[in-house]
Amino acid sequence: MQTLESLSHRLSSYLDPQQINSVKRAYFYAEQAHRGQKRRSGEPYVTHPLEVANILAGMHMDHQSLMAAMLHDVIEDTTISRDALSQQFGDSVADLVDGVSKLTQFEFENQAQKQAENFQKMALAMAKDIRVILVKLADRLHNMRTLGALRPDKKRRIAKETLEIYAPIAQRLGMNNIRLELENRGFAAMHPLRSERLQVALKAARGNRKELVEKIQNAIELRLEREEIDALVIGREKHLFSIYKKMKAKKKSFKEIMDVYAFRIIVDKVDTCYRVLGAMHNLYKPVVSEFKDYIAIPKANGYQSLHTVLVGMHGVPIEVQIRTREMDEMANSGIAAHWLYKSDGGTDIPSGTSARARQWIQGLLEMQQRAGDSMEFIENVKIDLFPDEVYVFTPKGEIVELPTGATAVDFAYYVHTDVGNHCVACRINDRLAPLSQPLQSGQKVQIITSQGAQPNPNWLNFVTSGRARSGIRHFLKHQRHHESIELGKRMLSRALQDLKLNLAELTDAQIGELLKATNCATLDLLLEDIGLGNRIAHSVARLLVHEEQDTPGSASIYSPLTIDSTDGMMINFARCCRPIPGDPIIGHVSSGKGLVVHRDTCRNIGELRDNPDKISAVAWAPNVSGEFLADVRVEVESERGIIASLATRIAEQGGNIEQVKVDERDAHNSVITFCLGVHNRVHLANIMRRLKTLSAVIRITRSKN
Repeated sequence: MQTLESLSHRLSSYLDPQQINSVKRAYFYAEQAHRGQKRRSGEPYVTHPLEVANILAGMHMDHQSLMAAMLHDVIEDTTISRDALSQQFGDSVADLVDGVSKLTQFEFENQAQKQAENFQKMALAMAKDIRVILVKLADRLHNMRTLGALRPDKKRRIAKETLEIYAPIAQRLGMNNIRLELENRGFAAMHPLRSERLQVALKAARGNRKELVEKIQNAIELRLEREEIDALVIGREKHLFSIYKKMKAKKKSFKEIMDVYAFRIIVDKVDTCYRVLGAMHNLYKPVVSEFKDYIAIPKANGYQSLHTVLVGMHGVPIEVQIRTREMDEMANSGIAAHWLYKSDGGTDIPSGTSARARQWIQGLLEMQQRAGDSMEFIENVKIDLFPDEVYVFTPKGEIVELPTGATAVDFAYYVHTDVGNHCVACRINDRLAPLSQPLQSGQKVQIITSQGAQPNPNWLNFVTSGRARSGIRHFLKHQRHHESIELGKRMLSRALQDLKLNLAELTDAQIGELLKATNCATLDLLLEDIGLGNRIAHSVARLLVHEEQDTPGSASIYSPLTIDSTDGMMINFARCCRPIPGDPIIGHVSSGKGLVVHRDTCRNIGELRDNPDKISAVAWAPNVSGEFLADVRVEVESERGIIASLATRIAEQGGNIEQVKVDERDAHNSVITFCLGVHNRVHLANIMRRLKTLSAVIRITRSKN
């Protein structure tokens, strides 16, 4: 068991005596605060903070982080406040402790919400001081080491959170050693039987492979000697959880994964890495598609290495990683390597891994500001923590890292939220491509924007990055909010006009009366409710007129609401009858959707006519803009190229074909249904007249319901 003396001895190798005394003082303070508290295992509670500090000492963390490690449960588990810690140990240490502490004074609906809120709080603290997450990872690592004393359900919950959030964060920060231990311990707690079986199989496989591993290693070492390259060659072990993940993702058997032999070659300089690569490609034939140069293009977490796959003796695949000692240290310790090399104990962050970590945390902060709630935020963070990346180039040649499967829309939101919001098309390697096309590493991506453009809700079906998802959702939510208020304002104005009142001239007392009667905090919230269809405009208007001035069934006397374009989310055009400008129309208010416009003759609106509150009088504005959809049914004699002939005539008249459906009736006649984009009834009539002149057309009608 760790003692304060052994920790002090360890710290004396890189901290000065005054700093070590500060750490000791924090330990005695924590011991006093936790007096009488025991862990599940029966040990005094203070053994946990001591072990957490010891993990951080292994990373050569500064004295303030170690003090925070000693005190990290004090605010949460004792009566001591943040202010008391601040007076005793200074603001930096108190902020670190507060950042790691969970929200205990709030009531949460469920465990998932509690986890999300706590993570959100920690993310905000991380943005101020990155050491918060390092203390939290050390805390989580010791908790995982001592899971044994907990109930099985609690074990699984902690293990799930570790595998979904903390292990990927360790990976994102490049802390490979901590990630591997978190993953393997999380896997063992989450799936004890699978973990045990794999462990037994792994032990047996290692025994069987020993001879071949040594043969390959000797061959590599001999070749490097001949080239006069001084290098350390290590047989790389596969870890339990990574074997399990590969088996699951690639649907491979344990044997197929264990058939790959992995080695790491560590050298002194970057130049030597490329010389070793040449020597390896001379020794065994390389697999061309499997070469990756992470030295020239580092991973998002700062990881650098050359990766290649060779076909060795007897056709066995050999994975080789080539890197310098510094790269190896960085790969294992990541952002913590910054403190390993630091001696002044400050917290300024250099370039490389730390700059990337800062950039990632800045991205977290943006997502947090745009997310609707903590659950949406944590969902976006989980998406962003997927480790696999593609590397693409901006038109100026800068490298951008995105998650695997990312599209041009993800790229646009990575560049800037405004670029994403106004994106209309893209060029990939100078050729126009669909926005939904997944990007490949090495491609050059150029985004084409338009000032009037806005995000399409369908983008949510194919974007992969958390930043893009939160940007699109934020815009749509914001737009929906504004449009609901605008529509609500128009509907309430119309309703008040019928009662000889004017919305703009309502007194504060009248508005107050309305808000009180509807139980809304502000006028905007009331208007939004009307626009969304959750309240009826005329019912709200009548609250200001105490005697009933309307009689049921009088919806027809209301002034109609004018429709001037297809844009907008709160005015929807019914698919059943597809109204277009020039059609007699009627609207009905649908809860959550706003106003839905139907043709006057639509059967689906029949039963609503008896409920005048749900019906809204609507009319087309004289100058309606936009493209409206209409279904046209064409009966034709079957002949070669008939669809092409019809399409040509539609295009000549300026119509846009959105969809074509062919129903074969018999050998001679067919029925073709077109969904066309048109401006109004006159435009549609011109198209239909033009189609009628084709000799093969028997009958043409506009589809109803």
